[in-house]
Amino acid sequence: MGSVAIIAWFGMYVHNVADLPGLTILSPENAGPTLVWVAVFAVWWLLPDRRWPTVAILAWGWVNLIGGALSVLPIGLSPFSPEQTMYHYSFHGLYAACQVPLLRVGHAQLRARHAA
Repeated sequence: MGSVAIIAWFGMYVHNVADLPGLTILSPENAGPTLVWVAVFAVWWLLPDRRWPTVAILAWGWVNLIGGALSVLPIGLSPFSPEQTMYHYSFHGLYAACQVPLLRVGHAQLRARHAA
């Protein structure tokens, strides 16, 4: 779970750094989500029954996947800065692709625990 959580976080971080120049790891756009990733993974790591922490990690992965997809739709909620270009969309694709391993592993772990 640790490696796929890092991959999922990295997708968000690369998207932000590539599309929003000048951001650092301490910028709110990176620091806030990073703290959530660290918190949900720490809970997953520390609790002996990992069912609910796995659900929390999955929920955060789905929030990132769905939020990343919705943020490029022209629905009037976003100022569209940076400009919506193929370059920008490619980083949303990377962001989404990086969530998939986390979602697959998390759902597999839940199925395995349910079957046991």
